[in-house]
Amino acid sequence: MIINAQISDSLYEKIKNISSQENMSIDELVNIALSNQLCYMDKNFLAERAKKGSWEDLQNVLTKVSEQEPEEFDRI
Repeated sequence: MIINAQISDSLYEKIKNISSQENMSIDELVNIALSNQLCYMDKNFLAERAKKGSWEDLQNVLTKVSEQEPEEFDRI
């Protein structure tokens, strides 16, 4: 979907500079920024996500993590 919006010259320059620094298109940067802002604005988003998990679930997942060092190709 294409949306036309008017933004200030200074905001456009910031968007252009950041997208260049991050080696991404302006479209990609604007999509990411809007998505992040909408999640932040949705006050129920985090509360609803938090209701789906529990400390017990987290502990169960962590017990499955190996204490073995990862292979060389799998290291960060």
